[in-house]
Amino acid sequence: MSDTVTREDADGVATLTLLRAGLTSTLRRDLRAAVEEVATDDSVRAVLLTGTGRAFCVGQDLGEHLEKLQGGAGEDRGDAPLSVVEREYNPLVLALAGLRVPVVVGINGACAGAGLGMALAGDLRIAAAGAKFTTAFTGIGLSSDSALAARLVHSVGGSRATQLLLMPEPFLAETAVEWGLVHRVVPPEEVLPEARQLAARLAAGPTAAYRAVKTVLATAATDSLEDTLALEARLQAEVGQSADHREAVEAFLAKRAPRFTGS
Repeated sequence: MSDTVTREDADGVATLTLLRAGLTSTLRRDLRAAVEEVATDDSVRAVLLTGTGRAFCVGQDLGEHLEKLQGGAGEDRGDAPLSVVEREYNPLVLALAGLRVPVVVGINGACAGAGLGMALAGDLRIAAAGAKFTTAFTGIGLSSDSALAARLVHSVGGSRATQLLLMPEPFLAETAVEWGLVHRVVPPEEVLPEARQLAARLAAGPTAAYRAVKTVLATAATDSLEDTLALEARLQAEVGQSADHREAVEAFLAKRAPRFTGS
């Protein structure tokens, strides 16, 4: 697709691979374009996001960032370094979190800052044993972005989230899985095969049901009980009319495995 992001499609899975560890402006824009393209492709029933080499994503490319700080880039030039969150990071995270199909993140190595925020925007995460994680932001004198604070509070609770953000000390994948930040830790060489297998399994599943579950999960932590119940009722009524639901019920009664088509 580009010099920074590639796309590979197989068995209903779109695999997006980051070719660089640092988030340059080009990489952010290319990844957003890739995610938005996937979102409009009806043949895609699951997405796998991963990286290459020893890192998944280490957040902002600080070399590029420093050049813009020293250059005094201004708003009139459209590239002010401290407005990049609103212009580029926010739309990217919204696009990724807003995908209507399951998103598996294969964390092949180091995961830091906005890279961690992007990983947590996915649905399921498989990490390489020994991979290092860090929130990073306050270590370079910045506050968080990419909805990392909210994701951490939701995943590990307010107390631990506060500690991780105020004192951004590295922690390993083995700790991340204990905290619930990742779902499985495997040897580094098995990350991509395991993530592909998981994504393929989801792609072969009931797409409409997955979409409905993601819709509920997006607001379940903040909505009232009444609102959550109402949303669940509406979505189940819609999904209950799908061919996949009918097929699953027929398969259950016939004591056979269902054959989902995503319709």
